[in-house]
Amino acid sequence: MAHPADSEAEHQNTVLVIVGGSMAAVKAPSVLRRLRGGGVKVNVIATRAALAFITELSLSTAADGPVGTDEAWFSPRPDALHLTLAKADAAVIVGASAELLAGAAHGHASDLAQATLLSVPGPVLWVPAMNAAMWRNPAVQANVQRLREWGHHFLGPEVGAFGTRGEGAGIGRMAGPEDIAAAALKLLEPALPPESEGRDLEGLKVVVSAGPTREYLDPVRFISNPSSGKMGFAVAQDARDRGAEVVLVTGPVNLPGPPGMAVVRIGSALELRDAVIQAAHDADIVVMTAAVADYRAAEPAGEKQAKVAGDVSIHLTPNPDILAELGRDRGGRVLVGFAMETHAGVERAAAKAARKNADFILLNYPTQAGTAFGGDDNQVTLVRADGSHEDWPRTSKRVVARRLLDEALRVHVQRTAG
Repeated sequence: MAHPADSEAEHQNTVLVIVGGSMAAVKAPSVLRRLRGGGVKVNVIATRAALAFITELSLSTAADGPVGTDEAWFSPRPDALHLTLAKADAAVIVGASAELLAGAAHGHASDLAQATLLSVPGPVLWVPAMNAAMWRNPAVQANVQRLREWGHHFLGPEVGAFGTRGEGAGIGRMAGPEDIAAAALKLLEPALPPESEGRDLEGLKVVVSAGPTREYLDPVRFISNPSSGKMGFAVAQDARDRGAEVVLVTGPVNLPGPPGMAVVRIGSALELRDAVIQAAHDADIVVMTAAVADYRAAEPAGEKQAKVAGDVSIHLTPNPDILAELGRDRGGRVLVGFAMETHAGVERAAAKAARKNADFILLNYPTQAGTAFGGDDNQVTLVRADGSHEDWPRTSKRVVARRLLDEALRVHVQRTAG
């Protein structure tokens, strides 16, 4: 069987993924699937150490092709495997170990992964994974610095719990598959003019709402939904990385506040409304991804209510429509909403955009596999008030966030120019 690098699909970017010897290697198949979902071809190399943590079959299945290994490198074949695999538009080292960093920094070619890295012409993204003591070691940091000076990119490591036995939390945890795929895909984007340095939202203020709201019935019971906040956090992070001043207003989620932005944590829809309206008064772009409860208790109890036999009636009252309120006083802001529908989605989303004076709505279907609450991927349709719409392919939420902000920026430029 031919290796996946032997024939190149026309007009399709190729990303080489090298999997290092770390417990984080188990996340590599998720990275591969997200890259393929982003429309790129993936080739994979697994180091000997990586195969101690993840099987070749798992990687091959996720990549939809064979895996490059040291055994394959030395097997009879008509080409030089390390040169064939190096013909990629970008390379990503997932679970980059201290050994791989040292080998690349000093030009080693002792295995397939290191030999291939010496020949990759495109950008290289390192995603380290190791314990805090190793990461902080002066030798490791010197190797990282050398690679940075050569133009290599780094994602992470993050602060978090380690897979190593007996380790607590600290710096060294590998970034998540969603962020890795998004960063890799970003390497493939056409270069922006040098003076912009990719910060096309510089000077703009972006307000993002995320997560669910909780509407308490009594001190311990509430109405809510399973929103994870991942979509809104992805929008906020992409806006930050593109130079915007960002205010993230989030309901109760199990996500750390992203650095480099103002994070306002709220509980109820009324709290969300107050925080968003305050932040939006001088905003250029407002993105409402929060899953706001439609109703709240008209008279929440001040004490925990005892269980009673039989049915219980709860008097609910509508929560404010925050998107509509923003739309009534939109001014020059770009206003983006989200909608979830199970049928007649485009028609309903277009009517919602028109009724609430939103520039566009991103519509998704929670019943579609892999795109429900809490997932790392999303598949949306951009819908405008006039009914025109664009179906976007299923991809990571970070990629959806980037496309959303691309469209919001286009509207902003068009509006300010007019």
